Amino acid sequence: MRFGPVALTEAEGCILAHATRAGMVHLPKGTRLSPGDIEALVAAGLPNVIAARLDADDIPEDEAAADIAEALSTEQIGAAPAATGRANLFAGEAGLFLPSRAAVDALNRVHPGITLATLPEFSAVEPGRMVATVKIIPLAVPRAALDEALALLGAEPAFTLAPFRARSVGLVQTVLPATKPGVLDKTARALRDRLARSGSVLVREMRVAHEEGALAEAIRDAVPDEAMTIVFGASAVIDAADVVPAALERAGGTVRHLGMPVDPGNLLLLGAVGERDVIGAPGCARSPRENGFDWVLDRLLANLPVTPHELTGLGVGGLLMEIASRPRPRDLAAAPQREPSISILVLAAGRSSRMGGPNKLLATFDGVPLLRRSVETALGSTAMRVHVVVGHQAVETRAALAGLDVAIHDNPDYAAGLATSLKLGFASAAADADGVLVMLADQPLLTPDHLDALIAAFQPAGEGAIVLACDAGRRANPVILSSTFRNEIAALEGDVGARGIVQAHRDLVREVEIGPAASFDVDTPDLMARAGGVIEGSLSAPASA
Repeated sequence: MRFGPVALTEAEGCILAHATRAGMVHLPKGTRLSPGDIEALVAAGLPNVIAARLDADDIPEDEAAADIAEALSTEQIGAAPAATGRANLFAGEAGLFLPSRAAVDALNRVHPGITLATLPEFSAVEPGRMVATVKIIPLAVPRAALDEALALLGAEPAFTLAPFRARSVGLVQTVLPATKPGVLDKTARALRDRLARSGSVLVREMRVAHEEGALAEAIRDAVPDEAMTIVFGASAVIDAADVVPAALERAGGTVRHLGMPVDPGNLLLLGAVGERDVIGAPGCARSPRENGFDWVLDRLLANLPVTPHELTGLGVGGLLMEIASRPRPRDLAAAPQREPSISILVLAAGRSSRMGGPNKLLATFDGVPLLRRSVETALGSTAMRVHVVVGHQAVETRAALAGLDVAIHDNPDYAAGLATSLKLGFASAAADADGVLVMLADQPLLTPDHLDALIAAFQPAGEGAIVLACDAGRRANPVILSSTFRNEIAALEGDVGARGIVQAHRDLVREVEIGPAASFDVDTPDLMARAGGVIEGSLSAPASA
């Protein structure tokens, strides 16, 4: 492949390296230039373009990405169509994702232009979760490199999925005089939620005195189909002679291992009664937040081996840190948690095509342009900073924001779709904030209180890393995304927003009901009339939305 400036007289059939605007024509990156494209570029006064001329043995980026993704696919993991040199792979069912580091590393070392990124090993995934992405970095790769990559994948799979299998589970909790029933109820709810993604069910629950004999009887008293028993002791297990392990052995069971190098989750006991697994759960498992108990439970539900060898090998990565797919660490007196910081990104670059001509964002409400009104709503919230992306009629929209303390970003590629504005604005807004509230500029019912309700629900990691506004349970806008999603936002292409990211991380979503303000926007003249806006000097009578 030859890459660099190409004179338009020689550019037919070349692949455009960068998005290029030619008058009213927008040519996206990756366009194979046709005679018509070249004519438009010449008419726009461009002498040359940055493009790639493929050699006879070069394979275009989408074709190469699609071939590798197809080779990676399994019965449980499918590939989406390739676009812009990228092909994503998604789980077809719930289970544990099992990448082979050796195979992934070998593939990534074939050629610098061929890359494969995956979720961490043993990630619990639901159907539809993105587990891996193939990205071809240049516009094409040599056929020899692609053939080598495909041969590697034919010899050793890069990843598999161990599906969860539904099991019947018993829960036994011991109690002391000071044990609060509410704590026991909360523990049962958390366990039911953990079991739900595998289709497993809680078939019995017993609460007995924290005493060896009573607990031994409860462990023995399993229902016929009970494949696993989980014991929550009223006090932690710190020794093999403690109440829980002693009761397990008294019930005719065995202790396979006590303790694990995962924090939180150190004080876990793994045992069995015959073929029935028994877990002595650590106290932290009473909370829904991820801990070592989840790792052991998920492996058992996916029918994977859990032996002392596996448990003692969990130390690397066993310190659960603050990343998007995991909850925040426990509060520490020496390092008190601060309130997460939020910036607001107002998207205001669109062409208002459904309005039939006028720019809806310049329509006025009580003499105030809709865009300025929306940005003032953002400024009235507790967010630390407001960013606005403009594009269509940028001079006029900037004028509507005169005097407001906001950062304004011009998007010259706004016509290429929503993703261009989202990427541009998110990169700036996320630079010094834990999360970004993405707000459309055409939702006149939104108030600062609505935005603050969303902000209050946000957490930089774990559940709440994505916050969605809802109207009667239906998801709508605005949305808050943790800044840890900056790379996934940067990979978006076309007229799409963050829906794919939300679908890929459903376990991180927290919904906030704010009513009609979430779903009402003014995309058409009729909706503008209902909202009471003034378009091109014609007053629309206010009406309730």
